[in-house]
Amino acid sequence: MSAARRSSGATMHDVAQLAQVSVKTVSNVINGYPHIRPATKQRVEQAIDQLGYRVNITARSLRQGRTGMIGLALPELGLPYFAELAEAIIRVAEESGTLVLIEQTNANRGREIEALGSRVRHLTDGLIFSPLALGQEDVDLFDVDFPMVLLGERVFGGPTDHVTMDNVAAARAATEHLLSLGRRRIAVIGAHPGEKVGTAALRMQGYREALTAAGLPVDERLVAEAGAWHRSTGDAAMTRLLDDGVEFDAVFGLNDAVALGAMHALRLRGRSVPEDVLVIGFDDIEEASYSAPTLTSVAPGLEQIARTAVRYLLERIEGSAPDGPRQVVTDFALVPRQSTSA
Repeated sequence: MSAARRSSGATMHDVAQLAQVSVKTVSNVINGYPHIRPATKQRVEQAIDQLGYRVNITARSLRQGRTGMIGLALPELGLPYFAELAEAIIRVAEESGTLVLIEQTNANRGREIEALGSRVRHLTDGLIFSPLALGQEDVDLFDVDFPMVLLGERVFGGPTDHVTMDNVAAARAATEHLLSLGRRRIAVIGAHPGEKVGTAALRMQGYREALTAAGLPVDERLVAEAGAWHRSTGDAAMTRLLDDGVEFDAVFGLNDAVALGAMHALRLRGRSVPEDVLVIGFDDIEEASYSAPTLTSVAPGLEQIARTAVRYLLERIEGSAPDGPRQVVTDFALVPRQSTSA
């Protein structure tokens, strides 16, 4: 390695080569991404020190009028969907030489409002924001003076670019898949009673539409509430259904985590999947391919979400975006696996 490369002329690719990792991994370490093996992180940090690699934000800002960094505000990196979304956005941003600064809001209203006016905003050129606590009544808060792309299903028709998924159609497709396999008593795990706008409300709408179209009544006893969508809440919701003696032959988890928790509860009660009960989830997280049995799920177009969000934000930053907010609804796909292979 030349003396020049051991100075500030070292690149992220040089660091990746020395540490024997991908450029994406180097970017994740630089941005403080939490799900990195300690040994890998240490190897990257040693390579950075050895090469003297530095992200010269000040120089780049003076040269381009920008910092070369974007913000990403997400509710919870502990949820697999958001962790995988963050990884995809970091990877896509890296392709254009852009770094990502992650903020975790914990779906807390105060933290989400703070993210819109955070003291780190001056370090970034724009923000990709996925709120959970803020809703349609807060639409005016998103009229900000910096480039922003909104993700999710909490606010529609706002003043900023918006990338979302067709939750209603996707949930309807998931329910129709179970109906096509002859199931008529389909429990749903993860409802949020009283929610008017949001992911749970939209997916419940798709579930109800599919049953109605099939000429089946919506039995409210089959609708199980779950607050935050974790494996534990899916397990608890399914346990309540079983304790109440509710009869069902299939389960639709409104995300993969609650579906996996429901399968755990079924297994503990001696109910076999898919022999006794079919189970389908939503989000197609990586774990769905490795659970036992593997979990049928709806893939919401995560790669398309990441690429569109980054592209739209960079276009806003560069001033090449058209006037007025844009909204994109991504494609989805049903991914059949063992949990519905009766």
